Amino acid sequence: MAYNDFQDFLARLEREGELKRIRTSVNPCLEITEVADRAMKLPGGGPALLFENPTGHAVPVAINAFGSRRRMSMALGVEDFEEIAAEIAEMLRPEIPSGLLNAARTLLPRLSRMSQCPPRRQAGTGRCQEVVHTGEEVDLNQIPILHCWPQDGGRYITLPLVFTHDPETGKRNVGMYRIQVYNANTTGMHWQLHKVGAEHMRLAAARKQPIQAAVVLGGDPALTYSATAPLPPGIDEMLFAGFLRRKPVQLVRAHTVDIEVPEDAEFVIEGFINPEEQRMEGPFGDHTGYYSLADMYPVFHVTAITHRRKPVYPATIVGRPPMEDGWLGKATERIFLPLLKLTLPEIQDMNLPVEGIFHNLALVSIRKRYAGQAFKVMHALWGLGQMMFTKMILVFDEDVDVQNVQECLWRLGNNIDPERDMCLVRGPVDMLDHASRAPGFGSKVGFDCTRKLPAEGFHREWPDVITMSDNVKTRIDGIWKDLGIS
Repeated sequence: MAYNDFQDFLARLEREGELKRIRTSVNPCLEITEVADRAMKLPGGGPALLFENPTGHAVPVAINAFGSRRRMSMALGVEDFEEIAAEIAEMLRPEIPSGLLNAARTLLPRLSRMSQCPPRRQAGTGRCQEVVHTGEEVDLNQIPILHCWPQDGGRYITLPLVFTHDPETGKRNVGMYRIQVYNANTTGMHWQLHKVGAEHMRLAAARKQPIQAAVVLGGDPALTYSATAPLPPGIDEMLFAGFLRRKPVQLVRAHTVDIEVPEDAEFVIEGFINPEEQRMEGPFGDHTGYYSLADMYPVFHVTAITHRRKPVYPATIVGRPPMEDGWLGKATERIFLPLLKLTLPEIQDMNLPVEGIFHNLALVSIRKRYAGQAFKVMHALWGLGQMMFTKMILVFDEDVDVQNVQECLWRLGNNIDPERDMCLVRGPVDMLDHASRAPGFGSKVGFDCTRKLPAEGFHREWPDVITMSDNVKTRIDGIWKDLGIS
């Protein structure tokens, strides 16, 4: 289902008991973080929070809106985000229909579904432009932007959709890059070396041109998720958002830059970046649970701030897991698994544990058929998009439940000979990895935790896992209550 806007989503959360209104005045400097962090670490992720009276501001702050499996699924308009994975798997399922009629029955529903996806340009202005500030009226201090953690370099916009265009092709990209507020009309733009926004800036630098950008806050939550999604090259984030919400995203032209933005956004911050201009950005309390260190990043000059007449400011915090962003990551793990299986059909399942902060640990199960297959899978994963950042990959047999970390640790300890089953490689790592030998470059490790084959040099008998006989389990099931144990 599609939401009319972010506030429509919040209203649904409240109707279904998922949102807590905070009427007490709470300061956007550190205090909102402390409240939100405690909520996020409650069983089940705690409630979504709407701070109605952030100290010194008239605009409410919404946080933890995506902070549980149920709310993440609601954000994407489904009962559970596994439904989206199943739909993608069905669309990717290869089949050769027999006869014209069967072909029509098979392909027409898929084509109809895709026809709902492309974004549409709306004439005139949108709800995101009910109030317009330009020139000396531009003041980021009027927005309740959070100072999240004590050692942060300042206040940060933490849930931005950053719109840019390729200077050569005009292709749109929407990414989520943290934004440090320097003063009323300038910020840092933390797009890392490997991000598409950074590539757009490099292309603009080669042309000796500034690059325009629009920072969007809010809109249908499918838009926010799409900005975080590891889409294949060539897939527009607004097209993907339309696919998720089953309705085209309505776009309007921004006020001072030549960029189309979602008309239902809460805020749009417009401006430009001179590629040669950089300033120190950071530190920032990051999703790793550590502070990412200060470094030089581009400066974003704000030319306009537009917003709804009565906006809500969407925010999040990141830090030591579990946090709200873990559910954005879990949705990505499930939704994009069918695409991963298209490239690596032997993969059964994958788990990116929240404690592994997305890119530090991947647990993968495969249908193993030949010697070295686990290593083949590791290398293939390291060659796929954002999976290149994965610091540790553990590969298990298909009968292992990789969603059960306890079982995986048990199998890991039992099934490996470290020298034989470990694979060390060098390559790109996440820019936020403070332990790597250099920013963005380091080493990665894989472990083959599968049963070993004779062709892999293992010529002894591989033992069975200890299990009880089925007839005995059935007998004890029948008398269990009489035993009075529990």
